[in-house]
Amino acid sequence: MTGIKVRPNESIDSALKRFKRETSKAGLMAEIKKRKHYEKPSVIRKKKVDAAKRKRRKSNRESSRY
Repeated sequence: MTGIKVRPNESIDSALKRFKRETSKAGLMAEIKKRKHYEKPSVIRKKKVDAAKRKRRKSNRESSRY
């Protein structure tokens, strides 16, 4: 779990900003969203395949430009 200690003479706003930055670096919010509801392994595999297809199509589009 990500945690921070508020430094002396540090404003709450800057401490909150630092906390948000650390949680986004750790991928914590993405992990929470992913685990919010159970997904069957077949659905996870299908999403992974679809993402690979999108990535390949995007790569082909960008390479065909030049």
